[in-house]
Amino acid sequence: MLVAFSVSPLGGESDSVAEAVAAAVRVVRESGLPNETNAMFTLVEGEWDEVMAVVKRATEVVQATAPRVSLVLKADIRPGHVDQLTEKVARVEAHLAP
Repeated sequence: MLVAFSVSPLGGESDSVAEAVAAAVRVVRESGLPNETNAMFTLVEGEWDEVMAVVKRATEVVQATAPRVSLVLKADIRPGHVDQLTEKVARVEAHLAP
């Protein structure tokens, strides 16, 4: 399973969400699962239960900083496929090569 998610505090006193988002990303990185963070989402790959547990923990650390939390999640559920975090991009790049 490959999940792209974004979690952000809402209704807090700060204009910046970077500190809360960093705490969520730290949870993902400490999970040991393959992951990647970009400007909009954090991607994490693994089995359903382990990925969802990481998303839940990441959401909980953000929830500890604000009265409300926004969570956006997109999942690619494809049993039997691993390393899709890099393989999906490699397939596209192969078509872009001159």
